[in-house]
Amino acid sequence: MKKLPLFAKKTLANGVHFFTATGAVWGFLTLLAIWDENYRLAIIYMIVAMFVDGFDGMLARWFDVKTYAKGVDGGLMDNIIDYLNYVVVGALLLIKVEGLMPNGFAMPAAISILLTSAYQFSQTDAKTDEESYFFKGFPSVWNFLVVYMMLLGLNPWINFALLVLCNILIFVPIKYLYPTRNTRLRRFTLGITYAYGALGVWGLLQYPDVPEWVTPVSFIYVAYYAVMSFFPNFGTAKSA
Repeated sequence: MKKLPLFAKKTLANGVHFFTATGAVWGFLTLLAIWDENYRLAIIYMIVAMFVDGFDGMLARWFDVKTYAKGVDGGLMDNIIDYLNYVVVGALLLIKVEGLMPNGFAMPAAISILLTSAYQFSQTDAKTDEESYFFKGFPSVWNFLVVYMMLLGLNPWINFALLVLCNILIFVPIKYLYPTRNTRLRRFTLGITYAYGALGVWGLLQYPDVPEWVTPVSFIYVAYYAVMSFFPNFGTAKSA
C-alpha cells in the first residue's frame, strides 16, 4: 500500500466499503428465499453474506479505510448489515419454518429478538477495547442459533427456552470471544474457527441432507468458544 499513489489507495479503500455493502444485497436475497420457503437457497445466500462479513474487516485494516475512505463509517455500515443478516434473517426463519417454536409463539419470538438485538447493536460499548476485543452480552447471532434449531429438530419448547435465555443474556455484561480479533491462543483459535466455518459451509451446502455427524462435531468449536469466552484467563500465558 505504501508505494501506491493516493488515488489508488482511496479507490481500494472505498472498494472495501462497497464489498461490505454487498452484504445488504445477500441479506435481501436471503429474505426472499426464506419467504419462498427455499431454505437451501437461503442458506447459500447466508453463507455468502457471512463470507463478506468474515473478510471485510481484514480488508478494511489492510487497505486502511479509516485513513483513505474516512468519509464513510465502516463500523456503522457493518452494524446495519449485520442486524439484517444475523437478526432479521433469523426472525423471518422463526416465522416461516414450521415447528421451531410452540404454536402461537413464533411471532412473539421473532419480535423479541428484533427488539433486544436493536438494543445490543446500539450499545456504545457493545465491543470492548482494541486490546482485548470481546462482544459484551450475547452477540445476537440469531441466524446461527435458528439454523441449529432447524438441524437438531429439538422440542419447540426447548428451542423457545433457549431463545428466551439468549434474549436475557443480551443484557448481561458477559464477554463473548471475538474470534478474528482475539489475542489469546490466536493461531489456534483462528485455525479452529476457520475449520468450523469450512465444516459448516460444506455441511449446510447439502441442506436438507446434512450428514448427521456434522452438527455434533461442530459443537467442539462451540464448547471451545464458550471456554475462551467465559474463562478470560484461559490460554493467556500460552499466547504471550
